[in-house]
Amino acid sequence: MSSVICWVIQIYSLVIVARILLEWIQVSSDHPVAKARRVLRAVTDPVLIPVRRLLPPIRAGGAGLDLSPMVVIVALWILASIICR
Repeated sequence: MSSVICWVIQIYSLVIVARILLEWIQVSSDHPVAKARRVLRAVTDPVLIPVRRLLPPIRAGGAGLDLSPMVVIVALWILASIICR
C-alpha cells in the first residue's frame, strides 16, 4: 500500500511542476496547451488554493510570486520521506 501512496505523491509532484511550466506559456484559450492547463488546474487547485490563502503571493514590482506550489511540493517530499522508506 505504501508503494502506491509513494507513486501517487511522485506523480502529483510532477503534475504541479507541469502546471507551473504550462502557466508560463501564453496561448489562446482554444489551444491544446490551454486545455491541458485547465485540466492541471482542476487537479491541483484543491490543494494549492488553501495554501495560497495561508501564504498569499509575494509582490515583486508589478508581478506576484506564488509560492504555494513550492510549499506543497516540499510538503509532499517530506511526506514521501516519512512514508516511502
